[in-house]
Amino acid sequence: MAENPNIDGERKESLPLSKAAEYLLEECRMVLPGIQALFAQKLSTPEQQLHLLAIGLVAVAVALIMTPAAYHRQEGARVVTETFLRLSTRLLLWSMLPLAIGICLDFYLIARIILKGTLVPLLAVLLFAVYAGLWFALPRSRRLKRMAAGLK
Repeated sequence: MAENPNIDGERKESLPLSKAAEYLLEECRMVLPGIQALFAQKLSTPEQQLHLLAIGLVAVAVALIMTPAAYHRQEGARVVTETFLRLSTRLLLWSMLPLAIGICLDFYLIARIILKGTLVPLLAVLLFAVYAGLWFALPRSRRLKRMAAGLK
C-alpha cells in the first residue's frame, strides 16, 4: 500500500480494491437507514402530490443506493473490479440528489403544518443548502485544493 502526503501534509494510504469495495458497500449501508418516508398530516391535494413526489424521489434514492449490493451479490460476491467500484460510486452519488430533494420537500410540508410561518420555505431551502454543501461542495472543494497542490 502506497502512502502519499495530502494537501494538509497528512499521510494518506492507497487501499487494495477489495478493501475499497468493502468500505464503499459499508457507506451504502450507512446511508440507507437515513432514507425514510416522512409522515405528514392532512394535506391539500397539491400538497399530497408534493408529498407523493417526495416519496418517489426517496424511493429512487433507495433503489440507487441498494443497487451496488444487489449487483455485487449477483455478479460475484468474491470478485471486485474497478468497474464495480466506479459504478457503485456513481450510483451512490446519483442517489444523493433525489434523496436531498425528497427529504427537503417533506421537511417543507411538515414544517408548514407545524410552524405555519412564512419562514418555512426558507428553512427548507437552508436544509437543502446544508445537504448540497456537505455532500457536494465540501468534497469538491477538497478535491480542487488537492489538484491545485499537484496531489492526487
